[in-house]
Amino acid sequence: RPVSHEETCPPLFGPGFDADPYPAYAWLRRHSPVHRVPLPGCSAWLITRYQDAVTALGHPALVKDPAAGSPEWYAARLGLPLDHRPTLARHMLNADPPEHTRLRRLVSGAFTPRRMAALRDRARQITTGLLDRLAGRDEADLIAELAYPLPITIICDLLGVPEEDRETFHRHAAVIDSASAAQIEEIAAATDALEAFLADLVARKRARPGDDLLSDLVRRAEEGLIDDAELTSTAFLLLIAGHETTVALIGNGLLALLCHPDLMAALRAAPQTLPDAIEEMLRYDGPVRNATWRFPIEPVELGGRVLRPGEPVLVCLLSANRDPEAFPDPDVFRPGRSGPPHLAFGRGPHYCVGAALAKIEAEVAIGEVLRRFPALSLAADPAELRWWPSTIMRGLFSLPVRLHQ
Repeated sequence: RPVSHEETCPPLFGPGFDADPYPAYAWLRRHSPVHRVPLPGCSAWLITRYQDAVTALGHPALVKDPAAGSPEWYAARLGLPLDHRPTLARHMLNADPPEHTRLRRLVSGAFTPRRMAALRDRARQITTGLLDRLAGRDEADLIAELAYPLPITIICDLLGVPEEDRETFHRHAAVIDSASAAQIEEIAAATDALEAFLADLVARKRARPGDDLLSDLVRRAEEGLIDDAELTSTAFLLLIAGHETTVALIGNGLLALLCHPDLMAALRAAPQTLPDAIEEMLRYDGPVRNATWRFPIEPVELGGRVLRPGEPVLVCLLSANRDPEAFPDPDVFRPGRSGPPHLAFGRGPHYCVGAALAKIEAEVAIGEVLRRFPALSLAADPAELRWWPSTIMRGLFSLPVRLHQ
């Protein structure tokens, strides 16, 4: 018999889906909560309900090591980086205990409360400078002129990337951030360039170490605590993941406020509520579409399906954060809501190590924009904004705004 519209899965790819994936995710949660999705060269399981996502994110039989992936997934070159070059792929996102524990411990010292306080001051200084450039302007693009340069500058400061090298990094990182899974050649070329860039930077830190995270990792390598491939891989991960989530968080959060002017006005009147608003921005339209790849090492039953060893698994954080079983009225943007914690930064051992820094940067950037521009409004139809086609990330290419009435 013909399949009814209600039984047909909506498109899970394309500009329309990227602009508003939430109706498709709602369909999946109702009809196929653990769903097999076709990808270029292979297929993957997509987990869409909150409780299944929590289970999967902490499941000991769903591992991160790409070596556990199926030959089809490996041949499709969908991992991070796409061709699995060991000098960039041996980081904590692709590791399981005890290697994951060791690698995470080596970088977690960079995110202490004392360092976070210093980085908040630095974020405020950078944001002030960026917004000063908008003085006298009527319109601006808050992605290109704020959300992108702020976290790039912070992570380059943290790692010790010299000023003269930052434009090179920006250029290659922009390709990796916003490319679709089909743009394999473009991503591979940018990744090759970043590999060469990082190898050179590590060599310079060995010759002239400084007071930065990369110099610290070089010292740890000399002590035998991290090998050379893990060192460059960790630097690559921190440079890419350390800025792209924050770019998307600031952009998506500002868009949510611009589409809810009453809530923006309330936040402007009570800036002390900004941390709660950031948490709701993360739940409502977070920066990470799907948590990075996991692979069963034994049959795992989830949502009525059996995931077989090697089959790639994506946990859909955007969908889990809109599950009505976890969040009443999930499609309503409601800062200060109570309920379970959102999953925007993951859960369990792989919870984002830089989550606190991302939230600090978003608080500073969004708070300063609201303070400096009391008549801020969107200068485009929200339906016409362009979103990254990434499998992993959810972010805007641009956010045009009017700064004054």
